[in-house]
Amino acid sequence: MKARALAWSVHVFTSLGLVAAAGIAVLIVWGGTVSFRGAFMLMWLATLIDAVDGTLARRARVREVLPGFDGRRLDDLIDFQTYTSLPLLLRWRADLLPGPWALLLLAPLVTSAFGFSRSAAKTDDGYFLGFPSYWNIVAFYLYYLAPPAWVTATAVTLLAFLTLVPSRYLYPTQPGKLNAIANILAVPWAILLLWITVRGPGPGGNLLLISLYFPAFYLGASWCLSLTKGHTAISRVSAGPNRRG
Repeated sequence: MKARALAWSVHVFTSLGLVAAAGIAVLIVWGGTVSFRGAFMLMWLATLIDAVDGTLARRARVREVLPGFDGRRLDDLIDFQTYTSLPLLLRWRADLLPGPWALLLLAPLVTSAFGFSRSAAKTDDGYFLGFPSYWNIVAFYLYYLAPPAWVTATAVTLLAFLTLVPSRYLYPTQPGKLNAIANILAVPWAILLLWITVRGPGPGGNLLLISLYFPAFYLGASWCLSLTKGHTAISRVSAGPNRRG
């Protein structure tokens, strides 16, 4: 009985990401600088929940204790909203791709849906397969950097395409030297993003530019890894590629 209660409590914790998603949607609909800032705060909260719930689920042995409930489906349902559809909605609401350019937002929406539906979730050596739909992070940088529409359009189109390309991307919660380095570098980066969200990017956007060190490392290391190791050793598992816990 205690084990079942513990397992259900983990699923309830995961579902808090859905509560965060509801708040994100409301704030995006309201619009405005303060609301968008609040939406990003809730995105980071949802990301934290997603980063922790997988470890909690394994410790509580939820698959053994509650075999009739698939926590991975719940997790993927929430992740698609907090990592993909809502960040894309924020970009549309903030008019980051004005006019006809906005139609390009359909590309990451569709490719991410295909990515979440893949049975080939990760490689045998512990990496994501294809760009792992970090559209919340992409939305954050495009919102604060505010580049020209053509730059935003290029970034959105390229990353949407890379979602379907079977190349390796770092999976920080998995073993591996590069994944371990990513975890170390992610700590000050996460603090920077939280600070920027609460207080702003600072004069001239200095903090924002400094924070780009982690996306640069993540993408650079992932692409170099794919070039050196190729596309072999892919394992087929039931979880989608965006199960980050």
